[in-house]
Amino acid sequence: MERSKMLNNEKYLSKFATRDADAIRLFDFEDDFRPNYFRDTDRIIHSLSYTRYTDKTQVFTHWHNDNVSRRVIHVQLVSKIARTIGRALSLNEDLIEAIALGHDLGHCPFGHPGEKILDEISMKYDGTHFLHNVESVRELIVLENNGRGTNVTIQVLDGILCHNGELVEGQYIPKKKTKDDFLKEYEKCYYDVDSIKKLRPMSLEGCVVRISDLIGYLGRDIEDAIRLGVLKPNSIPTEIQEVLGSTNREIVNNIIIDIIENSLDKPYIKLSDNVFKAIFDLKNFNYQNIYYKANTEESLNFYTRVFNELFVFYRDNIDDPENSINKIFLGNMTKEYLESTNDNRKVIDYLAGMTDEFILREYEKLQATK
Repeated sequence: MERSKMLNNEKYLSKFATRDADAIRLFDFEDDFRPNYFRDTDRIIHSLSYTRYTDKTQVFTHWHNDNVSRRVIHVQLVSKIARTIGRALSLNEDLIEAIALGHDLGHCPFGHPGEKILDEISMKYDGTHFLHNVESVRELIVLENNGRGTNVTIQVLDGILCHNGELVEGQYIPKKKTKDDFLKEYEKCYYDVDSIKKLRPMSLEGCVVRISDLIGYLGRDIEDAIRLGVLKPNSIPTEIQEVLGSTNREIVNNIIIDIIENSLDKPYIKLSDNVFKAIFDLKNFNYQNIYYKANTEESLNFYTRVFNELFVFYRDNIDDPENSINKIFLGNMTKEYLESTNDNRKVIDYLAGMTDEFILREYEKLQATK
């Protein structure tokens, strides 16, 4: 099959879209018939960290309801929303899909509360921050393939690093970068947590995924909260409903239409002022009525004990061949990873890659030995 046939759609792309020829990689490799970003998606969905999405929670942890969203559903929703916007704006859907499906690979157990706990541990013992967007990039360039990485494009890695949907803006303007520019931003995030607030994607496609991350969870989290009884139906303030609607379907649809209408044939992604304000207000509503109530103080204290006790146990027994960190993780990693990574960081990588169920099983095994 000729590569040119798979790139036939590029002649219909916007002049602001990212082309296959623009792709930058960390290392050279032998190409094949697949376009660059199409191939990146293959590498992401075949990765072990992608497989673990299935058992990682989104907002609600240990709520026994199979209809509540998990991380794997969230990334698929983000991908679909972003590709819808991308197609309407004639952007590169292959690049959008790769960024969207890979953007949360580095999420640790117990969602954002777990991320906060692991960040505190990382700062205390390693002197570096733990941030899920940074760990997502780390999964792809360091940890996957037994420590060899997957060599996906800088455009995909950059979109993942800059995806943070928590940072709401009315307009998203891409920032031109070289490979070195990206690597400097990536390394800086380990030591300067405020730098994450200044990150801007290098591509318009990355900007689309960033806003789509927000669209993907706002209404869906409300549906989940209603399903679990955390939120009463029709609780969204009237002034927000009048702009965005009252259901996830309406919220997603109205924001997508607003973005398309305000961004078509533009070198940026833009929201109208009234939709931006409504999104900002809805996000704050979700925090006050959902996210701050999703976990009890007792649960948060339990998560803290789980992470801290397992961290100390793995680090203090890191040379024990019978310890799971060796059997499951370190025993399969390259010599380069083992020699270039300190013990604290090895344990952080191991904990970050765990699913919710696995970390609980490991904690139960630890308690049984006491």
